[in-house]
Amino acid sequence: MSKILTTHVGSLPRAQEVVDFIFAREHGEDYDTAAFDACMTKAVSETVRKQVEAGIDIVADGETSKISYATYVKDRYTGFSGDSDRNAPGDLKLFPKFLERLADDGGTPQYARPKCVDEVKSKGQGELEKDIANLKAGMAEHGAEHGFMNAASPGVISLFLQNDFYKNREAYLAALADVMKTEYETIVAAGLDLQLDCPDLALSRHMLFMDLSDEEFLKIAQSHVEALNHALSDIPAEKVRLHICWGNYEGPHVCDIPMAKMFDTLMSVKPSKVLFETSNPRHGHEWAVFRDRKADIPDNKILVPGVVDSTTNFVEHPELVAQRIERFKDIVGSERVIAGSDCGFGTFAGFGAVDPDIAYAKLKALSDGAALT
Repeated sequence: MSKILTTHVGSLPRAQEVVDFIFAREHGEDYDTAAFDACMTKAVSETVRKQVEAGIDIVADGETSKISYATYVKDRYTGFSGDSDRNAPGDLKLFPKFLERLADDGGTPQYARPKCVDEVKSKGQGELEKDIANLKAGMAEHGAEHGFMNAASPGVISLFLQNDFYKNREAYLAALADVMKTEYETIVAAGLDLQLDCPDLALSRHMLFMDLSDEEFLKIAQSHVEALNHALSDIPAEKVRLHICWGNYEGPHVCDIPMAKMFDTLMSVKPSKVLFETSNPRHGHEWAVFRDRKADIPDNKILVPGVVDSTTNFVEHPELVAQRIERFKDIVGSERVIAGSDCGFGTFAGFGAVDPDIAYAKLKALSDGAALT
């Protein structure tokens, strides 16, 4: 029987010193770039150490140096300026008092979301190469053999950094796919797995495309997949992971498009490993979709279900984690299951619902549960 490997979606809580440096850069303040780099190197090493101690097999840098998983591209590519419209998710609009409470309590992250106002061009891979070097150094120091690095998909960039330059959405996606291709290939060439963060395939249904029918949205989602698959054309599928989600926030989520409707889209992506939510109360039942559609899961797909939640401070019992894993083992076999998290624990710098120490306790519960299977 194959050992169930463990991983997570990518982002992890950042130390306050890291957050202070990131926001100094975000706000255009003066800061010591050498001290910034030294801080990131030290912080990534500590992040890797904590993952290894928690029993995580496939580790990441926690997206330590990034302001967020999507909008970091504004710091690495030209063509972005101004500000994009803020679109509250549709479920939160249905409960305006709860949305107001979130805002009043600081429950919504504040960061720049510039528009695309000119041709998108790379500033070079220097920042990415620093991230790669930090992760690989941390892995060597703490004995981690398998690592991955996150990158934004063309679709999620178009969701948060809206188009005000290219003639239409399709042209914008094509341009993003072309420019992000080098970033993706650089990560894989460094010996790391590439993870594409794609909440645009689910979250954007109730955030940007609320006026469309589900069928119309699925066509848009498929166009996002086609752009992404083009960007991955020279990368082996087994070196790539893809994460789909409905928004990493505690809320009603009553507007989430069901996995049953997204299943075909998810199965059409090139990456061999697919990460998805199955622990939170809105999507915990959807493991049954994979059971019922077993025949439609391509043979090369490895399922990475979220077996711990990322929006509450409950620490899952390892036996519950094991039960969640067993469901997917019964569907595709243990060699095609990796245990993961629903989403990240530090999606935005300085912002997260889960206490940092509890986040690692949840990762420990994840690995303890995997060991029981």
